[in-house]
Amino acid sequence: MAERSWKGTTFGSGWMHRWLIHSLRFIDVRLIYIFTALFILPICLLILKSRKTSYAFYRHTMGFGRWHSAWMTYLNHYHFAQAVIDKFAMYAGKRFEVEAVGIDEFFSRAERPEGFLHFSAHVGNYEIAGYTLVSEKKMIRPVVYGFEKESVMQNRATMFDRTNISMISMKEDMSHLYEIDNALCNGDIVSFPTDRSAGATKSIETVFLGRKTKFPMGPFSVATMRGLDVLAVSVMKTGSKRYKLYITPLCYDKQAPRREQLRQLADAFAQELERRIREYPTQWFNFYDFWS
Repeated sequence: MAERSWKGTTFGSGWMHRWLIHSLRFIDVRLIYIFTALFILPICLLILKSRKTSYAFYRHTMGFGRWHSAWMTYLNHYHFAQAVIDKFAMYAGKRFEVEAVGIDEFFSRAERPEGFLHFSAHVGNYEIAGYTLVSEKKMIRPVVYGFEKESVMQNRATMFDRTNISMISMKEDMSHLYEIDNALCNGDIVSFPTDRSAGATKSIETVFLGRKTKFPMGPFSVATMRGLDVLAVSVMKTGSKRYKLYITPLCYDKQAPRREQLRQLADAFAQELERRIREYPTQWFNFYDFWS
């Protein structure tokens, strides 16, 4: 298996991203899907080490047979390619139909003065939520990887300027922690990717898909320090131009000892993430050994 590592940047150079955005202004995304499935993916699967970790996930963690695991590995990479294409299609001005489940959980908390948290993971296409969940009363502050390609960051910023969203970029000097604290003091909504550490050293152990593993402690610590409400948010692809947005409250005892609160919240998130993966097994995009 490959090392548990992640570069954290979108594949391709700036000119490739600009070309894709320009093309998607005129070309139906389904044509790009077909081209990718027939010509790009077969070559990529021969080169990329991710095919081994993906296959091992379906074979050993999900318990599928050899041929089923091989097919799921192909679909996993195909759906990942679709997620990337859809992201750039959004930059090009395309829109997708989004069915929301649990949207009242979001709006009821958006009416309150205190801030709250979104926990996301690398399942489906969470970035679509950034253009769907909009609150007129609260600013949404997604915490994003600070060393993403400049073209991606610029397009995100352009899209977010049209909504009440402002990114918090992770930085090596950890100054993003002050931005997170200020955002919560202002009653904003802070969104965390909760399944990747991005260099963080502290973690919390829980059972996920039948095996013990560790999740980064940071998001859980922020929630329990302030006793904040937490919503798990995931956006899963259900058709060529359709997504389904799931919003689920993560319950924990805010009166319990802090260590117990952390454990409860981590368990709740792991269970919700497992539920989504079992429902959409080809849309989990962590291409490394998550349990190492």
